[in-house]
Amino acid sequence: MLMTTATATELKNRLGAFLDTALTEPVFIQKSGRDVAVLLSRQHYAHLQALEDEIWALRAMFAEQSGYIGADTTQQTLHDMLHRDDPC
Repeated sequence: MLMTTATATELKNRLGAFLDTALTEPVFIQKSGRDVAVLLSRQHYAHLQALEDEIWALRAMFAEQSGYIGADTTQQTLHDMLHRDDPC
């Protein structure tokens, strides 16, 4: 994967060009010589979000297999607690 780097000043002065570049590759933004941000396409961002969702789903599945209660059980338990007749 290609890697384009720009300073914050370059980004400010040539935003349109860097937005076009970000459609095909990430653009790393530097300030004071350090990478501080990454500009990427909406499609690439959506892909990363989907990967993160998959990771969290796997972690939840492994947690349930390890003995933690799942989302459905948690929701039912909370519902029961909120709707029981005990005024305490």
